Order: sequence, then structure tokens, then C-alpha cells
Amino acid sequence: MNQTPKYSCLINDKPIWVFDNLCTIDETNTIFKGLEISAFKRNEVARPDTAQFRHWAVSLSEEQIRGLAVYQRAIRQISHTTGKQYRAYRGYVNYASYGDMLFTHTDCMPEADELTVLVFLCPEWDIEWGGETLFYNQEDDCEFACSPKPGRTVIFHGAIKHVGRPPNRICYTPRFTLAFKLELA
Repeated sequence: MNQTPKYSCLINDKPIWVFDNLCTIDETNTIFKGLEISAFKRNEVARPDTAQFRHWAVSLSEEQIRGLAVYQRAIRQISHTTGKQYRAYRGYVNYASYGDMLFTHTDCMPEADELTVLVFLCPEWDIEWGGETLFYNQEDDCEFACSPKPGRTVIFHGAIKHVGRPPNRICYTPRFTLAFKLELA
């Protein structure tokens, strides 16, 4: 089932699409419960110059990625939206909580034809908890903020500079984001 994005925009001529129904609430809750007992490692780095500030992540195997219904729906939606076939070359889940330091970064070079899929895996989210993903233009001005609502999926060109902000102090639930890095198939 192909959908129209709830929000869409271009930053430096590169697309961002936000969908609220590519991941169901039941899937979100099931994955969230599994992640609460997962073995996260502090091994993820945003950029080479921030390597001393690692953040929590757990990697997914190719089999795990392909087995996720949200991945399959995202791939079909991307094919419908772009007319191109993509596949994941990497999948993982980030874990952020109050006090973590996350840095702006890009996921690919500007000339690459790569997309990133982020799925917010939270059973609930309150606007006061923060945790937005911010997207920046070439002048480092924020042009778009994506709220981490349950099951929300944001698909964007990997060359757009972005950052996931950690939750605010009053948030006691983890901010899990499932990420797929895609290349042309």
C-alpha cells in the first residue's frame, strides 16, 4: 500500500519524506520491548572528529533487516516514490537518553544516491520530552525538525546534515531509532 507522505520537503535539492503508517503501533511496541533487553554497545560514531564521543547502538544482520515488515514497506514506498530500487547495506538501532551527546553528520557524500530510513520506536512520546531529529542546510541552519512520534518513519537523502537530539531530563523512556542505510540495488 503506497502512501502520501504526511510531510515532505527539499533541503539543498535533496528530499525528506515523513510517513506515519509504515510502522504499525503493534510493531513499534513489539520491537521496543525487544530492544529494552538488547545488548547495546557504545560503539557508534557520528563523524571521525567526534570519535571519542561514542553513542549506544546495536547492529542488525541482513537477515534481521529483511525480516522486518517496516523495512519491506519502506522499500516498496521508496520504489513507488522515486521509481528506483534500493536495498539496505546497513541496519542498526540507536539508543539515546538524557545527557547523551549526539553530533550533526551526513550518511553519505553529496553525489551518492543513498537514502536513510529512520523509524522512531517508542510506544508513546510527549512533546515535552524533546528528542527531535533536526535537518540542516548548507549554511548549517535547521530547516526541518521531525518529532519522534510512535512508529513515525522519515526517509531522506543521506547527504542531508542531520542530528538526533537526546530526550529532555523529564523523559525516562529510551529514544530508540531504527536506521537503514540504503544504496541503489
